[in-house]
Amino acid sequence: MQITNNTVVSFHYTLSEEGGAQLETNHDSVPMAYLHGHSNILAGLETAMAGMSEGETKTVSLPPEDAYGPKRDNAEQKIPIKHLAGKYKRLLPGMIVRVNTEKGVVNASVIKPGLKMVTVDMNHPFAGKTLQFELEIKSVREATEDEITHRHAHGEGGHHH
Repeated sequence: MQITNNTVVSFHYTLSEEGGAQLETNHDSVPMAYLHGHSNILAGLETAMAGMSEGETKTVSLPPEDAYGPKRDNAEQKIPIKHLAGKYKRLLPGMIVRVNTEKGVVNASVIKPGLKMVTVDMNHPFAGKTLQFELEIKSVREATEDEITHRHAHGEGGHHH
């Protein structure tokens, strides 16, 4: 089965900065699952995966505008530590943290930690980078009506209610 709109795709990936070191991978865990055609992953990645089939592999390079966007100037913010999602034993410069915002939880990089406040760069840590994804499609199946209604994949590797 090929990846088309309203199919649930499970895949493994390795992400690197183009020409650079590996940034992350999910090869040591459950494959990521998403509902194709519903903007649940990076638009450039979703476009590149359209038409692929189970067992197929592909390397995809995404410029910043198709990934996490350009790095924005003036994205530095000083926020109360209580606005961080999760518990952090020790905050260090360069550390990636999750910040609760009005638009949901977002990733940010620590610039300067403090006792009650932390200065963070609110750019996504991969903003401004050309990213290379090595993809391996593990499975493709028709989405259930619930998944289409909820606009995301359910079950292993997807969303759990």
